[in-house]
Amino acid sequence: MNSKINFSPLEYEKPSTEDLVKRSRAFLELMKKRRTVREFSGEPVPEEVLVNCIEAAGTAPSGAHLQPWHFVLVRDPQIKKQIRQAAEKEERINYEMRYSEEMKKEIEKLETNFEKPFLEHAPALIAVFKESYRIENNIRRKNYYVNESVGIATGLLITALHYSGLVALPHTPSPMRFLNDILKRPGNESPIILLPVGYPAEGTRVPDIKRKPVDKLLTVI
Repeated sequence: MNSKINFSPLEYEKPSTEDLVKRSRAFLELMKKRRTVREFSGEPVPEEVLVNCIEAAGTAPSGAHLQPWHFVLVRDPQIKKQIRQAAEKEERINYEMRYSEEMKKEIEKLETNFEKPFLEHAPALIAVFKESYRIENNIRRKNYYVNESVGIATGLLITALHYSGLVALPHTPSPMRFLNDILKRPGNESPIILLPVGYPAEGTRVPDIKRKPVDKLLTVI
């Protein structure tokens, strides 16, 4: 049996209604400027910034507080090259065999294909792994709400990167098991997303697309 944990008083200072509204509006305007970027500058990013963002992601809530995630920060050019080669191999198969015609039509307008140069051009990659189960004292133990927990942590990571002034691309080559081999991660971990991170290249373009208005994504009862 796990021993009970101690509880301590919550550190919380209630803001005024005016501050609540002001802060929420400011955050909304900041997040409206977040865009997915596929063209990166080669300018290096301070490692402390990336580590801080990953640590912020680690503050996410998780099922039974088991924190079923692991992040791998990749800056080595040779490892980035290996990841690009492996990802493009899988993506070529996806475009030629796995993707439906309907899906290809949907992503065609975004001007994407199996070539993924951003995996090398971005100064850093962050691979996010979910820990499907854990090993304690040579015993396999279950983690709970793994997908939900890691999804929340990944959202916090993307938000932290944007707040810090960086751009990122949520990239999900499938299958991604090659990341376990290249990054030497154990079998109980599965990669769920790969984030190229950095500064946008000069002259970067992004699709002229619109997000759903709040009345289309919210129901108030």
